[in-house]
Amino acid sequence: MDPEKKKLLNIVVLGVGFMFMFTAFQTCGNIEQTVIKSLNTTEFHGSGYTSMAIIYGVFSASNLIAPSVVAVVGPQLSMFFSGLLYSAYIAVFIYPLTWTFYTASVLVGIAAAVLWTAQGNVLAINSSDTTIGRNSGIFWALLQFSLFFGNLYIYCSWHGHVHITDKDRQSVFVTLTVISLVGCFLFFLIRKTVSESGALDDGDAAPDSSEDSSTSSVPLPGLCSQALDAFVKAGKVLVTKEMLLLSLASAYTGLELTFYSGVYGTCIGAMTRFGQDAKSLIGISGIFIGLGEILGGGIFGMLNRCNRFGRNPVVLLGLITHYLAFYLIFLNIASDAPIAPEEGTQLEAYMEPSVAVALICSFLLGFGDSCFNTQLLSIIGFMFREESAPAFAIFKFIQSIMAAVAFFYSNFLLLHWQLLVLVLFGFAGTVTFFMAEWVAVAGRRAFEYDTI
Repeated sequence: MDPEKKKLLNIVVLGVGFMFMFTAFQTCGNIEQTVIKSLNTTEFHGSGYTSMAIIYGVFSASNLIAPSVVAVVGPQLSMFFSGLLYSAYIAVFIYPLTWTFYTASVLVGIAAAVLWTAQGNVLAINSSDTTIGRNSGIFWALLQFSLFFGNLYIYCSWHGHVHITDKDRQSVFVTLTVISLVGCFLFFLIRKTVSESGALDDGDAAPDSSEDSSTSSVPLPGLCSQALDAFVKAGKVLVTKEMLLLSLASAYTGLELTFYSGVYGTCIGAMTRFGQDAKSLIGISGIFIGLGEILGGGIFGMLNRCNRFGRNPVVLLGLITHYLAFYLIFLNIASDAPIAPEEGTQLEAYMEPSVAVALICSFLLGFGDSCFNTQLLSIIGFMFREESAPAFAIFKFIQSIMAAVAFFYSNFLLLHWQLLVLVLFGFAGTVTFFMAEWVAVAGRRAFEYDTI
């Protein structure tokens, strides 16, 4: 097979594998706070927001060692074993216990760091300067199909259910666990390719000149040296001007990730003014978020093939889209909805609550998120091609620590204050992304001038 076609196929397989895994995990995150409120047991005292705060807190710290793990184990096995821990977290909800719930939260935080570092490594290895934008868009669109399928399943399962029974919960989470495991095994379909430097994309130890070097064993001191080298590279990338500029945009994606994946669905489910279908509307909201993500990923993946106008217009579009969504949510959703009890809230915001407006906002949240994330994946893969694993690890480190902070304050902060935080960070992140893009453009021009 032509090397470029093989690389494109690897990107598609990568995207489909993540689609299956996150059909399960994102759906789990979207509904878990609502499910926990409905549990008929005195033995469980967990909180979905607290669990997510633990996951993203551990995720952020684990990103410091994730490049070392990927360097030693290889991206393919790293993604597989990380995926198994994701599946274990989902399976906890079949028979939930407080200690297993929080233990699984810690483990999936570690797994997430390794998973996303390996994903960024595979994406960079299977892309060139001209295809990184396209491949980022393809991966992102495939990944976000997970929101469509998972939440459609939730809507069909919970339609008309005012209260979530134990049977409802168990049937949903058994299905989600199986779907997650399918995604894990799909990673074994990613085929080895040779990068420009001659290194294999399976992340094995540095190859020697022999043809079968990918199968040779590496002594333990060599593995330790690779791990230490990856850690040092991550530290150096962290303090570069480019990564510092991108840090605020990365932080914003963590905050809005928390909002659309955990908080907003909970808000919709808590709005008693939406009627007895409020709980099933969580699934429909997730579908609309997914549609926005898929549309954005597809469009910006195609636009990046020419990349005539750069990344800044796409990020600006994302900010405007999110600002519109935040304003409509402020008008439509009650301020106490994120922290309302299981029976919901009777309050109104500043307009008659509208399901249509709520779902439009879901679409806008997804579309805006795709604007930011596709361009961040693209610019990081472009600017840090030779240090892709540590660069993507740092991106996820910043994103996840802010997501942890957001899930923590979601336990007690009213909706309008959460929206204010998003507005401020969105503006700051967009401005600094513009500066990073100008640095990238200047660097490309300097390189082209030097090679004439």
